[in-house]
Amino acid sequence: MAMQQSRLERENLEAHVDLCAERYRVLEEKLNRLESKVDSLTNAMSKVAEKQTAATMSSNKLVIGAAATVIAGLLSTVVLLLLNLNTVTPLVGG
Repeated sequence: MAMQQSRLERENLEAHVDLCAERYRVLEEKLNRLESKVDSLTNAMSKVAEKQTAATMSSNKLVIGAAATVIAGLLSTVVLLLLNLNTVTPLVGG
């Protein structure tokens, strides 16, 4: 967006300097607002990343706990079968 220079600004250096100073002030305000918004977005994204990491770790703990439960159940079944194997008498040849 090109700014139109007024006739006064073209002819008067002081007017040009004053208008340029005002333009730069407005531009700096806009940049400061933009920087503030980018900072808030960065903070929000960091919080989302932290929550995602926590959720992933929680999910991993849940899967590990479930796997440990299944393994413990299988081991107890194997032990029970081995213990009962010695006490069972074969039914051969009656």
